[in-house]
Amino acid sequence: MAEVRHNWSKAEIEEIYNTPLMDLIYQAATIHRENDDYAEVQISSLLSIKTGGCPEDCSYCPQAARYHTDLEVQALMQVDQVVIAAKKAKEGGASRLCMGAAWREVRDNRDFDRVLEMVTAVNSLDMEVCCTLGMLTENQAERLAEAGLYAYNHNLDTSEDDYKRIITTRSYDDRLDTIKNVRKAKISVCSGGIVGLGETTADRISMLHTLATMTKHPESVPINALVPVKGTPMENQPRVPIQDMVRMIATARIVMPKSVVRLSAGRTEMSLADQALCFMAGANSIFAGDKLLTTPNPAFNEDMQMFDILGLKARESFKEHKKATAELQD
Repeated sequence: MAEVRHNWSKAEIEEIYNTPLMDLIYQAATIHRENDDYAEVQISSLLSIKTGGCPEDCSYCPQAARYHTDLEVQALMQVDQVVIAAKKAKEGGASRLCMGAAWREVRDNRDFDRVLEMVTAVNSLDMEVCCTLGMLTENQAERLAEAGLYAYNHNLDTSEDDYKRIITTRSYDDRLDTIKNVRKAKISVCSGGIVGLGETTADRISMLHTLATMTKHPESVPINALVPVKGTPMENQPRVPIQDMVRMIATARIVMPKSVVRLSAGRTEMSLADQALCFMAGANSIFAGDKLLTTPNPAFNEDMQMFDILGLKARESFKEHKKATAELQD
């Protein structure tokens, strides 16, 4: 059984990342089989509840107000619209709904009150609820927890050294502070990064090092392949080679053996064989549905066909909570 460590050095992670690819996949697959049901994949659905008009300058994001993309700005959705979307996602096989709002940070106003209502409503459907709303204070995290929030997504995107090249309107410490506030509220942490921003291998290793040396590893680690969007500074970035995604997923699996590693954005550009390699390397979560906030994603039925071919199965909602409750009763 792989040991869960929090004292990884960058040199150790670099050595893992640079292992010959077939050996790396084998090592990650072995650890994955020791720690979890390797054929079980957690399916999330991502819903943009407030689209565009964001004051941030994230170089990859079409939702930034300063970039001229074809994105149509949309106001915050109504609670009943979100419930309809959640039910559709659940029927498609999703056990978690992640709601994203294009905000720099959460403000204590009527919009936040409405988001809290959304969280409570989706939670009542026996779905795990995740939000990604920007920066959070400790009090706001507590309010989300009280409403029934299961997880909060706040990606690091890249390394601390590389961060200022990608985003100037907030700092790396701002990201880490929000994650700490989420932890204090006892909400599950979802945090990972994006591959293909023009970062170096050292940046990728550094980002994984930051995640793997946290006092508690994120329960979910999304590994995204950049989807270049016309009108953003990253529009001409080349497509990420599949071997880079496999290396990131495998390394994340080895250094954070108990975390769910999510094969996130960029799947529309991947073949079935590409995705199979990622699952073999330790990925055990995907986003399903035809959109990831504002970028294309494979439809539910395509993913179910893939699951059937590869012998994968959907993970039930609240599995860890149900497992812990059963152990207490025993």
